[in-house]
Amino acid sequence: MKKIFKRKIYDKMLEWKRTKNGSTALLIKGARRIGKSTIAEEFARNEYESYIAIDFADAPQSLWDAVKNISDRDNFFMQIQFIYGITLKERKSVIIFDEIQKCPEVRQAIKYLVKDGRFDYIETGSLLSIKQSTKNITIPSEETRLTMYPMDYEEFLWALGKETVYNLLKKQYELKKPLGDGITRQMLRDFRLYMLVGGMPQAVNEYLDSKNLSLVDKVKREIIELYLDDFLKIDPSGKLSQLFRSIPSQLTTNASTYQVKKILGNYKDKSEMAVLLREMEDSLTVNISHHANDPNVGLALHANYDQYKIYMGDTGLFITLAFMDKDITENIIYSKLLSDKLSADLGYVYENVVSQILVANGYHLFYYTWPTENRKHNYEIDFLLSRGAKIEPIEVKSSGYNTHKSLDEFIKKFSNRIAESYLLYTKDLRREGNIWLMPMFFTPFL
Repeated sequence: MKKIFKRKIYDKMLEWKRTKNGSTALLIKGARRIGKSTIAEEFARNEYESYIAIDFADAPQSLWDAVKNISDRDNFFMQIQFIYGITLKERKSVIIFDEIQKCPEVRQAIKYLVKDGRFDYIETGSLLSIKQSTKNITIPSEETRLTMYPMDYEEFLWALGKETVYNLLKKQYELKKPLGDGITRQMLRDFRLYMLVGGMPQAVNEYLDSKNLSLVDKVKREIIELYLDDFLKIDPSGKLSQLFRSIPSQLTTNASTYQVKKILGNYKDKSEMAVLLREMEDSLTVNISHHANDPNVGLALHANYDQYKIYMGDTGLFITLAFMDKDITENIIYSKLLSDKLSADLGYVYENVVSQILVANGYHLFYYTWPTENRKHNYEIDFLLSRGAKIEPIEVKSSGYNTHKSLDEFIKKFSNRIAESYLLYTKDLRREGNIWLMPMFFTPFL
């Protein structure tokens, strides 16, 4: 049974309705299958007296005929009320244009629909597809844009009925007090469940219905196939799909940058590669972290756009993609991942979930590497946060720690720039010198 999940974006939509009062349309952009259409209809149902939801991926021919004469707004509004059998009420109704990328004419007409002032408008669509469908139209400036991401950890716990757990974790983080080994282990198990299921609403729905992670995996595979189909539409050569498929294997190499040559051979067209990366990033299916050549305030000013790492936008999809060599990711693999007993180093999975959480919290991703004294390998700080006039380095460990040499050396090298330093790992909270050692589930509070 399809469930309607509580999502944080709802409050931002309420703010748009209250503050804009019809002066702009709302565009909800995001990757495929993250719940844009669902939240738009839920909002319309709750906040308006009536609404019409036009799905351009499955619209009747009569709707397309009406669109041809959209400049005659009286006629257009009359026709869609007949087509959908719904009465629109002035300033009390909203029209949803779902999959707006499939009808560029309507998106271009938003300017005039908004100016007309009778109704509110919500557009939803995949940014990946929107980009391909806007080449010959004028993008309306009368749009308020919201980015929607997969369900974050708090939303996931809401879905599981564990609101109290998240609130208690937040309070414990603010107090900076340990939870105790037993509670920490239980909380880490819940956090790993979030990593495995991920934040795609269909996957969460399947987990709640069946508690069967193999069935959840099937849902995630279908979503990945949709993404790959979209990439092939943008880039029929298949390069974009190859780059996407190779994200897990690239992260396991511990290389200081995504190694395009290992995927596409001796590929030297930097301008085309820049376009491919931009298309992938704009799709919101991935998060790209750039190397900060000088780890200081204003990280974007020092970003190296030729040196980067690519993470999946959803860690549940990341795990499924990592095991795509099998027809189905077996429940035994999931149970071992859940209990943290899989022999493979899971550091890259934890890195991915940290990247996902930071992006959902509004951060841009940056990392920093520099050579060791003997220059045989590199030190690396996985993530850098900007805090006022200071920065905060984060190192991610997939288990309990033995050493944190990179973090120690970074603190020595840039001590005057640092506010706090964090090691995210799989043990209870503690303070060691000038480093906070924190269980992974505290990441949302950083």
